[in-house]
Amino acid sequence: MNKPANRLSYLINAMKSEQTRRKFLKLLGTGTIGSIILPFSGQGSTADSVPGHGFPIPLELGLQLYTIRDAMSVDVQGSLKRVAETGYKFLELASYSDRKFYGYEPAEFKKIADDHGLVILGSHTQVENQGKFSDSVRRIAEDHSILDVRYCIEPICPRNLRKTPERYQKLADDLNVAGEIMKEYNIQLGYHNHNFEFARVNGIIPYYDVLLAHLDKDLVTMELDIFWAVKAGQDPVELIKKYPGRFRLFHLKDMYTQQAPFYTTDNVDDFAPVGEGLIDFKRILSAGEAAGLKYLIVEQDYTKDGKPFDAIKKSLTNIATKILV
Repeated sequence: MNKPANRLSYLINAMKSEQTRRKFLKLLGTGTIGSIILPFSGQGSTADSVPGHGFPIPLELGLQLYTIRDAMSVDVQGSLKRVAETGYKFLELASYSDRKFYGYEPAEFKKIADDHGLVILGSHTQVENQGKFSDSVRRIAEDHSILDVRYCIEPICPRNLRKTPERYQKLADDLNVAGEIMKEYNIQLGYHNHNFEFARVNGIIPYYDVLLAHLDKDLVTMELDIFWAVKAGQDPVELIKKYPGRFRLFHLKDMYTQQAPFYTTDNVDDFAPVGEGLIDFKRILSAGEAAGLKYLIVEQDYTKDGKPFDAIKKSLTNIATKILV
């Protein structure tokens, strides 16, 4: 597989050209891009610049495999082949059970990903498994270390922990313990938000008053799901300004409808490919340096037409040709 960095630097740097856009789409269709490496430059940086942005860091683009979960449940090999052909390089997993990933032993799954030129960036894995907590976390860390993951992300706060501030506090305490264990294996623990963490519980807002206040920033990073934060009436840019450096990962997914803030994930179905909806990703990504952002992860929980592979291709195309220009 050819190294993509120089090709993508060239393509994104010159994306205002319609001729270059056509070249990009041609490469995208053939699956030869391999990865999106997005070099943003600030003052004094020698990286290629992207107009309108000022990050002195390379941003890399991955796919959360929950987006194609139905396909993965039927054909892991074929699904990952299509992901690679679409142009993604990094994966964030969404299936870990009985010490296996998508039904495969860790080393087996890593080989499948390697064979397709895919890098396993991270994994959504609930750390509240059965048995003694620290022993359970250590088993999770051992299995994930075989994949060489950089991040292990707590994907959702269990319903039973959302009822009181004290239960959220217990979650924060547990995540700090888990983060310390993960650090021994060179894995960064993270927390992925939805919208319910922004609802008041006994007078406090758990996301701000418990999670960001009590999670050790060196042990637990935040994976900011922009869709769910916006659904809760939050401005991601203002959130980042208030807590700079806390958000190494962004989940990118768009929304079709503007609604009043609400705090449940039930019956939400207006997910859109990135760049096809209402969210101003250019503005949000302009705060990437302040956020401490390192990786962009495309995720779309549902598609209206049941064609997730079309959606992930549209997201990738829009990111490169509409958002990062």
